[in-house]
Amino acid sequence: MKLNELADNFGASKKPKRVGRGMASGTGKTSGKGHKGAKSRSGVSIKGFEGGQMPIYRRLPKRGFTNIFREPNQVINIGKIQSYVDNGKIDSNEKLDLEKFKSLSIIKSIDSSLRLLAKGKLTAKLNIEVHTASKSAIAAVEKAGGKVLIVDNKKTKTKTKTKTKENE
Repeated sequence: MKLNELADNFGASKKPKRVGRGMASGTGKTSGKGHKGAKSRSGVSIKGFEGGQMPIYRRLPKRGFTNIFREPNQVINIGKIQSYVDNGKIDSNEKLDLEKFKSLSIIKSIDSSLRLLAKGKLTAKLNIEVHTASKSAIAAVEKAGGKVLIVDNKKTKTKTKTKTKENE
C-alpha cells in the first residue's frame, strides 16, 4: 500500500451543498432560506418565539429564589469517621478538627461550615471539633466516651463598637 493509494470508503465523506450558485442549481437566489425575515439572516435565531403566542416561559409563573447569603455547609457522618479509625487513618487519641478532616480529604474546604450527623455507629473514643452537630450525633459520640466541641464559624463577623467623640 502506498500513501497516494489511501482513500476513504465509498460514501464515508459527502460534499457540502453549494448554495447561491445560480437559479438552475435549485439552491440559488435565496439559497434555500425562503424570503426575507429574521430567519433568512445569518446569526439570528428566535429562541422561545411561538408565532406571536405568549411564550411558555412567560405563561408559567416564577417559582422560588436563590439565596445569595447562603453559606456552604459540609456534612460528615459518625459512621464515616469510624471507618477511618478502623482503617488506621485516624488515631483515637488525637483531636479531630477542621485541618485534620481537610488533610484526610474528608471535607473539601475549611471555609465552609462542618456539620456532624449520626448516620452509622461509633465505637471509638474521639474528641471532635465541628461548627454544628445534631443532638443524636452528640449523644452517640458521648456514649462512645468522646466529646463534641462546637466552635464558631470564622465567617461570622462580630460587630465591635469603638468609642468616638460622637458616641460619648
